[in-house]
Amino acid sequence: MKKIIWFFLFALMSLSSIGQSSLRDSSINLSMIGATFAYQYPGGDMADRFGNNFNVGGVFQVKLKSNFVFGFDGNFLFNEHVRENGILDSLRDSDGHFINAQGQFASIALVERGFKFELKAGKIFPVIGPNKNSGLLATVGAGILQHKIRFETKGGSYPSIEGDYAKGYDRLTNGLSVTEFLGYINFGNKRLVNFYGGLEFTQAFTQSRRDFDFDLQKKDTRKRIDLLFGFRVAWIIPIYKRAPRAYYFD
Repeated sequence: MKKIIWFFLFALMSLSSIGQSSLRDSSINLSMIGATFAYQYPGGDMADRFGNNFNVGGVFQVKLKSNFVFGFDGNFLFNEHVRENGILDSLRDSDGHFINAQGQFASIALVERGFKFELKAGKIFPVIGPNKNSGLLATVGAGILQHKIRFETKGGSYPSIEGDYAKGYDRLTNGLSVTEFLGYINFGNKRLVNFYGGLEFTQAFTQSRRDFDFDLQKKDTRKRIDLLFGFRVAWIIPIYKRAPRAYYFD
């Protein structure tokens, strides 16, 4: 698998670096790598489980002279607000407290952790911007979305939600995702200001991947539709060969 990924990266970068080009004067082949950040609102079944999330990640894409773009990105999702917070109620004592392995009161925080990895394709429409490589950017992507609940314990060890026991409560869920993005991408003529930003909408068709949920006393077999809507920005580094400067003598 690693060999396939490295071959794919090498092929894309080789394609984007063919020839020497001037970004200012024409649309060119180039590749880009970058870091992305998003703030997202959940919808569908995901809104019943989690609050708004942040996510950070990386992107690699290739832009052709025709202004078509394709590539992939990966993002890590996280937030501190879990709405489905009653899943550990069976572990509380009669007064509603958690008691750790040392016989002391414990505090257990529930947080969201997850990721999204997708292949992307789209096009730049150079109606605005400093050159023909910048403009409105529209892409679609397909891949996988995964999320689960993580337990963070304060005040000693709590074996009932540690190791393999955590799998009975963590609601590990994943499935096929589809994402649409519409925004603006900018390539500075001097490679200094390169970014994109816009609105992003994800639909994921997911289900539980655990064989048994302890609190439900059964396997969760429901089909879920998890939605995410938010704003994504990325700081990118374009990779291409500069055209040689032309000098004229009388």
